[in-house]
Amino acid sequence: MLAGTRILVTGGAGFLGSHLCERLLNNGAEVLCVDNFFSSTRHNISHLLGDRRFELLRHDVTFPLYVEVDEIYNLACPASPVHYQFDPVQTTKTSVIGAINMLGLAKRRKAKILQASTSEVYGDPKIHPQTEGYWGNVNPVGVRSCYDEGKRCAETLFFDYVRQHALQAKVVRIFNTYGPRMHPNDGRVVSNFIVQALKGEDITLYGDGLQTRSFCYVDDLVDGLMRMMATGPEENGPINIGNPAEFTIRELALLVLELTGSKARLVFRALPSDDPKQRQPDIARAEAALGWRPNVPLREGLVKTIAYFEATMRRNAPPTAIGGGLRVVNG
Repeated sequence: MLAGTRILVTGGAGFLGSHLCERLLNNGAEVLCVDNFFSSTRHNISHLLGDRRFELLRHDVTFPLYVEVDEIYNLACPASPVHYQFDPVQTTKTSVIGAINMLGLAKRRKAKILQASTSEVYGDPKIHPQTEGYWGNVNPVGVRSCYDEGKRCAETLFFDYVRQHALQAKVVRIFNTYGPRMHPNDGRVVSNFIVQALKGEDITLYGDGLQTRSFCYVDDLVDGLMRMMATGPEENGPINIGNPAEFTIRELALLVLELTGSKARLVFRALPSDDPKQRQPDIARAEAALGWRPNVPLREGLVKTIAYFEATMRRNAPPTAIGGGLRVVNG
């Protein structure tokens, strides 16, 4: 239990952040949710607003924040390609300057801090599955670089603070995660396929559909984050958090069609620039250090996610897309 612990979650109104805030509250913590609502929505945390232990602050992490907290989960940054490519300069600033500001806060408060990094630090990997010791194959000047290199720089900052200031800083590399509260227009493959299937639209695949991803249900992911935060000063990471079960994009599309009962067709488009061909985490370190392994199989998680999107579409009030005219990718 976390009774009496005051925890800051940046990006707390986003898909992952809202689930984390909810779990922390259920475990007795006091939660300060910080978000600038660029790619998130107030609807994700509306059910938490009545809890006296929950506080919401609209703030951009590229500006300093002075609050009293014991732990910090730094999740702030748009995570889908269509969102982080909309304003790539701001994306890099969010990852780098945001990390500097949150690390400074953690240093002042002597607080534990966890960085939500990403499997994108591996780029288009040349080893498979990806281990934490792999340095990656990243294009530093491509359209995805604002996110990939921003997160890589944030990791550098975290480990420099560990070495220079003995900060209790922790880094997790998050692989593809899905579940309720995903943005319907974020361009990520799970939400895209589900929305298209429910609308009876063509299911859009990029490339030949044989590129692979590993999909982790959000409840499992949140459990991994909290287990990492609970470790002592000897564990800084980085640690992969993701589901090692690997599927092709085509297999995912066919499963969504089966579970939704949709008669939509599969259509193929050109592969976007720098789109990784394989993505699968090696989670041996998470199993050994955290006692963590995902429990929710893809079929079960998709059933829950589809139910969420069906309810959202019935309400006819999906969150507004950022920027309009967003391109959908299989990221």
